[in-house]
Amino acid sequence: MTIDWNAFTPFTALGGGVLIGLASAWLILMNGRIAGISGILGGLFDWTKGDRGWRLAFTLGLLAGPAIWGLFHALPSIEIHASTPMLVAAGLMVGVGTRYAAGCTSGHGVCGLSRLSPRSLAATLTFMGGGFATVYVIRHLLGA
Repeated sequence: MTIDWNAFTPFTALGGGVLIGLASAWLILMNGRIAGISGILGGLFDWTKGDRGWRLAFTLGLLAGPAIWGLFHALPSIEIHASTPMLVAAGLMVGVGTRYAAGCTSGHGVCGLSRLSPRSLAATLTFMGGGFATVYVIRHLLGA
């Protein structure tokens, strides 16, 4: 295994992590809401809730982040090495998984673990273990 030193960016990663932590702490302190992206996006389409304003602002903030970064630094090139059907299947599996786990990696991994939630610990270990197993199978057993 080698490290691509050109892609090794600990300070921007640390800055991003701090911003994610601050945003999730702000949301729970000011709104009493968990910064789980799947729940926030799902709530945008629930017409019975009266809280679409903050959900829309949060979503727009997620979209604005890369645009603001692009004003000061070049955005990394995006290379996707998968077919469209594979991407659709992966997206559907992620969607089903977030509904089945009652949350996504941001909700459980960032917010749930910071609240010492045992359910979030189990969910995060499952997410991470599934990701590790998937990469191992695809790269080492299937040779892709």
